[in-house]
Amino acid sequence: MAIFSNAFSDELITATELNRQPGRILDKAYEHPITITRNDQSFALLRREDVAYLVKGLTQSKAVFEVLSVAFRLLLGQKIGYEHPYGWLSVFDADELQEFIKEVSEAFRLTDTSNEAWDLIDAIIHEWHESSTAIISPELAAAFNDENKEGKSC
Repeated sequence: MAIFSNAFSDELITATELNRQPGRILDKAYEHPITITRNDQSFALLRREDVAYLVKGLTQSKAVFEVLSVAFRLLLGQKIGYEHPYGWLSVFDADELQEFIKEVSEAFRLTDTSNEAWDLIDAIIHEWHESSTAIISPELAAAFNDENKEGKSC
């Protein structure tokens, strides 16, 4: 969504113009953000999908910051309890944490150009979380060991 890199360099329209030519103004708002001015107030007019993208970006950015913060703190040797929402990262070693940081950071860089980047970030975090669950699960560890033993005996 390139329009958000310059969201405040949009076109200014008066409330009177909006009242006189709503169709033309809405057509413009379909293409780029419009600022409607009335007295000393300003209002944003943009597509609902664009607003949803901005809200998701704000929410997801907080989560990305938090998960990366935990990963970096773990790399620095800090202890993070499993009760922390991202405490599951503590099961990974330094190389794995660096790989996680790299994957999330690269996906985050795509958020300026791709609407699917947030879904990619969600998927990356979910996959790593699932991997941590598998690592700490005695049942899954036993199943993986059994598979490895069967594979070696063939």
